[in-house]
Amino acid sequence: MSAHDTDAATVAAQQAAQVLGEAAGIDRHDIALVLGSGWGGAADLLGETIADTAAADVPGFRAPSVPGHGGRLRTIRLENGSHALVLGARRHFYEGRDAAATAHGVRVAAAAGCSTLVLTNGCGGLNPEYSAGSVVLLEDHINLTGATPLTDANFVDLTDLYSSRLRRIAREIDPDLPEGVYVQFSGPQYETPAEVRMAKTLGGDLVGMSTALEAIAARAAGLEILGLSLVTNLAAGIQETPLSHEEVIEAGQEAGPRISQLLARVVARITED
Repeated sequence: MSAHDTDAATVAAQQAAQVLGEAAGIDRHDIALVLGSGWGGAADLLGETIADTAAADVPGFRAPSVPGHGGRLRTIRLENGSHALVLGARRHFYEGRDAAATAHGVRVAAAAGCSTLVLTNGCGGLNPEYSAGSVVLLEDHINLTGATPLTDANFVDLTDLYSSRLRRIAREIDPDLPEGVYVQFSGPQYETPAEVRMAKTLGGDLVGMSTALEAIAARAAGLEILGLSLVTNLAAGIQETPLSHEEVIEAGQEAGPRISQLLARVVARITED
């Protein structure tokens, strides 16, 4: 991406933020959430929806191409008066191998005034102790996509990328939440058993196809980040049955009510500070 493209991405994010702000009738949002597989129900528990916009009506977004993924952007007024921007139109890297498009949502969150970003996903577990339905706090990630949303000499420090402060808040809500390292692959194919072994050798606990590129862009934009993964299955070579997208959706639906309540409580606690 050239400097011109970077400027264009910034303008697109500002335009999208303006559309969302006008739809909600507010000047700024406070916290943004990207809701991955299984997490969508949390939006209904956060508070009152004051704007609900189709992705195709917001600059830089489009309807998702993956079954089970949402395609709307919502503004929700929390009980404490804060405003949450729910980005239900995640652009995955595998949908176009375009890191800038993948990062658009979080850049819009920053342009909309958000100071905090919650990234969620459904993923495969490398630890046999993670059963389907387990929630894991992200403490770090390994980016194996070979891509970055950053350009030029933009040297962004990724130390404590997934905020230790926000992780402490999440553990105040659920002290039993484990922490793990998320490994992002490019997808859309699932990881081979050999790739899973490699990820585990590198220090990974979870594997998936989202989140890392978004987190990099969010840090560059100055957002404080909380990452939460729902383990929808054990990774290839660990579980005995073949992997399928239907399995991911089913696990997300089963865990949805429980993890949505958890996330809603975490968001309420974060926005109190």
